[in-house]
Amino acid sequence: MTPHIASTDDLATCHALRRDVFVGEQKITEAEEFDNLDGAAVHLLAVRDGAPVGTARIFSGEDGRIGRICVLKAARGTGLGAALVEAGIAHLKAEGSRRVVLDAQVYALPFYEKLGFVAHGAEFDDAGIPHQRMSRAL
Repeated sequence: MTPHIASTDDLATCHALRRDVFVGEQKITEAEEFDNLDGAAVHLLAVRDGAPVGTARIFSGEDGRIGRICVLKAARGTGLGAALVEAGIAHLKAEGSRRVVLDAQVYALPFYEKLGFVAHGAEFDDAGIPHQRMSRAL
């Protein structure tokens, strides 16, 4: 079944997904994962067969941002991650953003490149994981 992706106010579910992926799998501390920016973000929630399977958060502006993109292990490789990114892009475009920026974990650069993102700048450390800034014009 195709997942349903929509904006949500259900932060508890989004946080539970992020806790599973970022804290549980990637060993990022809760203090690093849960910052004070969630209240200013639009949160996307992906649901498949009635169960939450992925989330992302977005910030509108001329340079819109997508971040905290995560998909549960059981749903990876299904196109869900790309669908979350595309849903975020559609939201930002509708809000008038001219470009979308994200900080990608270096191992995921090819995933984002397939979605039209271009890496720029030097690699940097975020929560002990190498990242690189990427952007895509809208």
